[in-house]
Amino acid sequence: MSLLSSSFCGLCVYPQERRRAFEANLEKTGLELETEDKSDQKTYFLKIHAPRDVLATYADVLKIKVPFKKSDIPQSQDVALEWFTQPFRLPGNIMHPEPDYFTYHFDKTKTDFFLIGDKDTFFPPSTRNRIVFYILSRCAYYKEGQKDREKTGIKRLLSNGTYTAAFPLHDILDNKCFLHHTHELKPRLRITNDKKYYGEKIGIYFAWLGFYTEMLFLAAVVGLICFIYGVLSYDDNITSKEICDPKIGGSIMMCPLCDKNCTFWRLDSTCLSSWQSHLFDNEATVFFAMFMGIWVTLFLEFWKRRQARLEYEWDLVDFEEEQQELQTRPEFEIKCTNRRLNKITQEMEPHLPLHSRCARYCLSGATVTFWISLILACITGVIAYRLAVYASFASIIGNHGGESGIHKNKTLLVGGLITPQLATSVTASCINFVIIMILNFFYEKVAIWITDMEIPKTHLEYENRLITKMFMFQFVNYYSSCFYVAFFKGKFVGYPGNYTYMFGKWKKFRNEECDPGGCLIELTTQLLIVMAGKQLWGNIQEALKMPWLKGRHNPENHYSRWEQDHVLQNFSQLGLFYEYLEMVIQFGFITLFVASFPLAPLLALFNNILEIRVDAWKFTTQFRRPVASKARNIGAWQEILNSVAILSVVTNAFIMAFTSDMIPRMVYLYAYSNSTSMKGYINSSLSEYRIPIRPQNMTEDNWFRHFNTTCRYRDYRHPPGHENEYTHTMQFWHILAAKMAFIIIMEHVVFVVKFFIAWMIPDVPSDVKARIKRERYLIQEHLHNYEVEKLKLQLSASFITEPQTSETSLTPDKHEVLSECL
Repeated sequence: MSLLSSSFCGLCVYPQERRRAFEANLEKTGLELETEDKSDQKTYFLKIHAPRDVLATYADVLKIKVPFKKSDIPQSQDVALEWFTQPFRLPGNIMHPEPDYFTYHFDKTKTDFFLIGDKDTFFPPSTRNRIVFYILSRCAYYKEGQKDREKTGIKRLLSNGTYTAAFPLHDILDNKCFLHHTHELKPRLRITNDKKYYGEKIGIYFAWLGFYTEMLFLAAVVGLICFIYGVLSYDDNITSKEICDPKIGGSIMMCPLCDKNCTFWRLDSTCLSSWQSHLFDNEATVFFAMFMGIWVTLFLEFWKRRQARLEYEWDLVDFEEEQQELQTRPEFEIKCTNRRLNKITQEMEPHLPLHSRCARYCLSGATVTFWISLILACITGVIAYRLAVYASFASIIGNHGGESGIHKNKTLLVGGLITPQLATSVTASCINFVIIMILNFFYEKVAIWITDMEIPKTHLEYENRLITKMFMFQFVNYYSSCFYVAFFKGKFVGYPGNYTYMFGKWKKFRNEECDPGGCLIELTTQLLIVMAGKQLWGNIQEALKMPWLKGRHNPENHYSRWEQDHVLQNFSQLGLFYEYLEMVIQFGFITLFVASFPLAPLLALFNNILEIRVDAWKFTTQFRRPVASKARNIGAWQEILNSVAILSVVTNAFIMAFTSDMIPRMVYLYAYSNSTSMKGYINSSLSEYRIPIRPQNMTEDNWFRHFNTTCRYRDYRHPPGHENEYTHTMQFWHILAAKMAFIIIMEHVVFVVKFFIAWMIPDVPSDVKARIKRERYLIQEHLHNYEVEKLKLQLSASFITEPQTSETSLTPDKHEVLSECL
């Protein structure tokens, strides 16, 4: 048997007077208390048991829904997803699905109206612990005859140290449950029926995570197909062939990529990176970018339907979260010393004055601005690092590219595989990831501090404010480096003789250039390192918490269940916050920049398959059992997902237009190619620069070792000697117009399809609407019949007990008339 969820534990330390008053009042409500001592004689545990009568009374008060009739409508799932998700679902002989019932609010005076089988298991564990916590949170701890509204509830007793902990126990062979104070549970990696055991709020998280993982499978398959297409079309990549051809790429001398230590280099030195770029920058990438814009809409719309179905199945249709979440936080009542009259309750309540609220909001806004600026400063520092060390990598790796027999040493093998751009990108991405992890530690503390400083009144308000701040921090922290590589790197370079510098020419930090194949491969590298690194780091952190890594000092059979549970980590109200945040950040990676890395959904899928099991393990072995709470949806995270989904369409359109080299290739193929092929594209995409004298930004050694009078650079500008030399050619403007047209067309197509799909797919399935209407109809019908039968029995009983007279001989007829009227 499992422990009743109405069991709580609390470690009593002091003061005894409040404790005695609280426990006396608990007994008056009908709860049964039992004290257990610990071997150290300094700690004791107060075990609380709620009898059936108490459960029934408060189930009536809380309007808890219970079954009254077995459903006569067959269960169904979304036809559109049933064929797809069926392979991921366990067979019925393992899941043991329970029959579906119509439900109605429990009424203690009508127990025979409901389908009560086993009275001991009629109320599920989550309902029991919710009822007991309801009693604990409203029970006073002042003596009889006194009245102090502030001396109420277990939360205040926990905050003032009367008890050290309060939570239900995990399942044990006992019917009790506890206020408690110690060891670890045996690992149990299987959770069955999260909703009944942990409550709807945790159940909806696992339902969302499972559905998200199911939908990731489709995105992962399509992304893998696009990657395989890039591999199979490897040999058809004419652009890379031209770069690697010694007669084409080997004969093109490129201008130095930095002002110091960078030599002239031959284009064929980027042969490998051009092949790598083709794996992710090909025709299939455009399709995948548009597909992901549609996929994210399907995911969100079908999740709304799944959520609506769960909302009905879990009896949350009429549930208002405000009833549960709008309870005033104890911290608000303690910190707000001012009082004002509540016009509704006509009682004095804590109040935060307007001037204090404005001052706190201003300080909060300034703190958020400062920390976001700090993130941007760190990103700027990483960019400066890229600019500063590029010359060093170029001198070590790239010098051999433009020389004949010079610098042929042991670094040549590495130089043939890794370009200076790639080496700089990888090291900068790793440094950026380390900075992200360090700043994350501080951001969490800062976000919690400024949210506490604002003193939100309710738990719901506190959670929403913290979600907003943390996601804002994390968004800038994780994505800013990807935004830089995608939309800024290589876009403001200038040209030889007129380069653009990051901090002015006096700093000599020349803006970075992209490879001749584009910056997409660098964005892929950045995304892969940050996304995979974050997932790997998170899994390492979870693994370090494994019990076999920490070691066991005491066999758990030497301790009682309440002592074992007490040493587990406390599951705070924000316990699910970090789980959602991790998944939403991952969702941003696989949507905002997925055009650069089609394998991102596949990595996310593998991570989530592990994440579900790790989360199940954490909830059952590492955390105390949380108080069951209700939630009809995923809350503020839904709006964040919607915002990221809309932004992803824009970012992927801009990535395909300005980061990928797809549009310039298409313009050349259809407007400038003489043979309707990509032959000659490389030569067309490179401009020419004449070197009449040694430039100031070129070392004398580099100049004297160079035998050409011109060098090439990536741009579309008129050659030297032209009347408009070094100004943009008409091809540049054609490409720019094509890029803008592509952005407009892609955004409009994807948005039209998104809104059409959202319009076509109802948020609530039709069968769920029918079941809701059917249930409401049956409630009225069954209540009517129940009252009629009850009245018949009452009239029959009164007829039998009353003396038979001539007047009462008409009672049966009257009884039938009355029944017909009812």
